Amino acid sequence: MPLNYSKWDRLELSDDSDIEGHPNVDHKSLVKWKQRDIHEKREARKAKIAKLEAEIACNNVLQPRIEVVYAKLENAEPSPSMYFNNLVEQLEQNPSPDAPPTNAPGQPTYDAMMLSLLLQVSKAARDQVGGLAAAEKEEKVGKALRTELGKHLEMLKKTTGEMKKDLEVELAEQKKHITSEDIHDGFDSKYVPPKPEPPPVPHAKVDKPKKKVTTTEFEVLNPGASTAGSSKQAPPSSTEDPEDDAELDEELPELTPSLEAFSRIKLQQWEESFEFIKTHRDVVVPGASDALLVAGFRAESAGKSQYAKQCVHQSLLLQYGEKLGGDGVGVFFKKMIAGDKRAIKVFVDDVETTYNHLKSRVKTLREEEAQSSEGKEQIQLVAENPDTVISFNVPEGPAPDEIKLEGPGTEGLDVEEVRKALDFRWSVFCGFPEKFQAALKEGTLEGVNKVLAEMDVPEAENIVSQLDMAGILSFAEGGIRDETGKDKEN
Repeated sequence: MPLNYSKWDRLELSDDSDIEGHPNVDHKSLVKWKQRDIHEKREARKAKIAKLEAEIACNNVLQPRIEVVYAKLENAEPSPSMYFNNLVEQLEQNPSPDAPPTNAPGQPTYDAMMLSLLLQVSKAARDQVGGLAAAEKEEKVGKALRTELGKHLEMLKKTTGEMKKDLEVELAEQKKHITSEDIHDGFDSKYVPPKPEPPPVPHAKVDKPKKKVTTTEFEVLNPGASTAGSSKQAPPSSTEDPEDDAELDEELPELTPSLEAFSRIKLQQWEESFEFIKTHRDVVVPGASDALLVAGFRAESAGKSQYAKQCVHQSLLLQYGEKLGGDGVGVFFKKMIAGDKRAIKVFVDDVETTYNHLKSRVKTLREEEAQSSEGKEQIQLVAENPDTVISFNVPEGPAPDEIKLEGPGTEGLDVEEVRKALDFRWSVFCGFPEKFQAALKEGTLEGVNKVLAEMDVPEAENIVSQLDMAGILSFAEGGIRDETGKDKEN
């Protein structure tokens, strides 16, 4: 296939071996002169094209205005000359600031150019009818104004037509040559690497590939032979990758900051949820729906029913989008936002069913915990002698400033020692939990044992020991007796 080199004929070179110069002029100077001549002609052509375009644009604005004035002069009321004078007066007193978009200094506005033209037309018309009578002069002036304005209008049209032809010639001449301004990018390709996929939520369960199992079998020459001295066929042996058989406690998936914000969106806010997913890619990741369900379970356990239902709602949003395929999220939200009643009903029913199941599961776990806590080991205060009454000496406050020791048996007591004992009793009482303090102030053994039953055994043992040590517990023996399971044995 022959190559076409005709486009290179449009190159305008300032240095060419075919240039024939004067023998007294060196070649370098000739090249510089030709180069300068090319650039000067190019700049002059640009200036001429810009001037022609500006003048044509200006004439295209003035020509319709002149045509309107020319048409009204034919049947103007009350007279053409009065209409003409009113128009001149309006242009003189209230001109418009509109002007051609050029940077030339002193550029006149369109109204200024119209005013100049009308004044020229008026002067030429007055000169034509200068020697006539007043009545006849008024009629002749109207016709003369229209005639003179028509001449200028025809002249403007002719000039504009010539300018357009000159502009076409200059543009054609400009396109004959290839310049640096014609250089442009044919195509451009920029590779932007895709953003990496966001990681799954912490502790999410990700499907792992199945481990390979290698099996070795031994083949014998005569598998049917069974003699006493022959060796038996070796059983197949298999080697597997070692695994840890100990089952560790699995950690539940946790909410990321994005999922936390996603779970706060109210129910059935389809557009808000869709916009959030589009701006946060780390919401649609493995384990996200499970993390939301775990958060909903914990919220329901803490008594936050509204937030728990929101977590279930947002979790099912992600599950539905995943089940619908590659662009499942977009397909799902398109139906929801469009108000598909059937799809919305199916989804809302699923949310209610899932939430009710979660709610019932939380209730069942609470009942199981309550039943397990009833059979746990407890510390209870029981008197050795059924006739003995256990009482509590509950202090009302720290030791008073003045202590008087009266009555039998107080002769050998030291006031300071008594003060220390009272302060110690008060400090021990203040260190008890508030619930246990209230039970002591109530003064009943059943109330104290009820609070002790809710405590762990070490904590209850420590509290009973402090009761005995501080003298709050009026008990015959200082030890602690464990009566756990005694009622069951009886």
